[in-house]
Amino acid sequence: MNKRDLDPESSLTAKFGVLLRTSREQRGWTQEYLASLVGCTSSHISALEIGRRKPSRQIATALDKAFGSGEQFLRELTASFGNHALFEGFEEYVHSESKAVSLRLFEINIVPSLFQTSAYVGAYQAAPVLRGVATQQQADERTELLFRRQQVLAQDPAPLVQVVVDEGALRRPIGGRNVMAAQLRYLETLASRPRILIQVSPFSAAENRPFAHPISLLTMPNRAIVGYGETERRGFLERDPVTLAEWSSEYDHLQAEALSRAASQEFIRDVRRGFEHG
Repeated sequence: MNKRDLDPESSLTAKFGVLLRTSREQRGWTQEYLASLVGCTSSHISALEIGRRKPSRQIATALDKAFGSGEQFLRELTASFGNHALFEGFEEYVHSESKAVSLRLFEINIVPSLFQTSAYVGAYQAAPVLRGVATQQQADERTELLFRRQQVLAQDPAPLVQVVVDEGALRRPIGGRNVMAAQLRYLETLASRPRILIQVSPFSAAENRPFAHPISLLTMPNRAIVGYGETERRGFLERDPVTLAEWSSEYDHLQAEALSRAASQEFIRDVRRGFEHG
């Protein structure tokens, strides 16, 4: 990304990078000089300025000291990346998600976030609070963010959303039978929309199902691909072209092994009836 193309709205890291570059150039400093003040390399400063590297709290504090800017950089870091209720990298993913023209999603343990009902969300977010591993504030932050993210489905034009859901996510009774039945009924409604494709990866796919963790692939307006993955304890944003090509190929394989659109709708309907009738 060159100087002319640096867009502060393209990502959260780019927004921080624009602030950094503008502040440096206003003082007539080179990247090498600023690096000597901060205690890092000039390549580190360059990566921050073009949005290829997420700033740390340590570097933000050092920049404020170098520029004599009070806590300007630290405040920017906190505003953009300071939601500790979320995995690292997720805030930037959400920023990209809202601008994507196409979303390809795979979920294992739960119904995809964009498709969750309020009752399902409430039950799922209440559980870690009751276990003492999350605070109510964190649960509220996650819930508020999720509902904001769901607005992407109401955009005009709406993005193309392709979702593969593992069978386990459909059978796991989050919130109990009634909540789950209503959730699956909502999935049936969404599946009838022309810009939404929902497929089920059945247990019978066995070892032929790619991916051991949830995966998201976003296609941006410029056709660039952004990926995001999560494990139990961390999330990570992926921009490496080679890795993304592998993910895309595996996603194609995932869809090929999944049930067809019509068969998936019938599958979801049968599972929903099972919850309704016990």
